[in-house]
Amino acid sequence: MAETLRMVVAVIGNVASVSLYAAPTVTFKRVIRKKSTEEFSCIPYIIALLNCLLFTWYGLPVVSNKWENFPLVTVNGVGILFELSYVLIYFWFSTPKGKVKVAMTAVPVLIVFCVIAVVSAFVFPDHRHRKLLVGSIGLGVSIAMYASPLVVMKKVIQTKSVEFMPLPLSFCSFLASVLWLTYGLLIRDIFVAGPSVIGTPLGILQLVLHCKYWKRRVTEEPTKVELQKGNNAEKLDLENGHGKECVTVPSNFNS
Repeated sequence: MAETLRMVVAVIGNVASVSLYAAPTVTFKRVIRKKSTEEFSCIPYIIALLNCLLFTWYGLPVVSNKWENFPLVTVNGVGILFELSYVLIYFWFSTPKGKVKVAMTAVPVLIVFCVIAVVSAFVFPDHRHRKLLVGSIGLGVSIAMYASPLVVMKKVIQTKSVEFMPLPLSFCSFLASVLWLTYGLLIRDIFVAGPSVIGTPLGILQLVLHCKYWKRRVTEEPTKVELQKGNNAEKLDLENGHGKECVTVPSNFNS
């Protein structure tokens, strides 16, 4: 029964996490369409790539005991494909100066991962010490990755709008954090559960912000519609010559 529960939680956690990895595809469709990275930063995607590399390595039998952490390998393996694609697309459409920045950030990160992999495989003789090394570093990287939504949440609070924090993304983030926290507790692995100790409260905070500010976005939509109707009515009146002073003004124009 316990094994079945762990597997169910892991499968649902995989689905939620893949949804998170796929979310930036909208951003990179825009990059490809405009052939420009605009003001987007590549740092979050490089950090996410390092996180996926570390936890894929952590789940492999070299570090873990046999395939005890196989779900980590599957979800983070998919994550590597997504994040690497994002970094490569960003590099391709960057300015020459931007390409240098991407290379100076990504290459050291990949070298660090290779060093960690070699040291964990050949220096430490047992799985316990290997997991301790890779898991500790992975935990630190995950905390840095989970801290990135704080910037978006700050913008939501300042603008009182959730336009730049989509609800599906926030919900998937919360769901994935809860599921991986549960899975980590079930297998009693602090390095699996640890990142979600940070991610779960941040996910809850994002949902709270949605509950607080979504009404503002809803109430603003009729205003835009009414304003458009007013503009159309004004144009129609002027074209039909219904008096020089006949201008229709939305009732909430001054609000």
